[in-house]
Amino acid sequence: MKPIYPFRRTCKEAAALIVAREDRALPLGDRIGLRLHLAMCKACPNFERQVLTMRNAMKQWRNYSEDV
Repeated sequence: MKPIYPFRRTCKEAAALIVAREDRALPLGDRIGLRLHLAMCKACPNFERQVLTMRNAMKQWRNYSEDV
């Protein structure tokens, strides 16, 4: 019998959760699975940083004023 890993996520699933987290709060199981995946994966933390960089850049752009 194959063991079941309820919190295991693929990189594709982790990327979808990182993007979804920008719009809504994730359920506990998804948060745990994402955190575990980010701890084990080399590529996904880079993607997470890129998403955070884009979010911060968009926030600065929205608050930009030419009256400087």
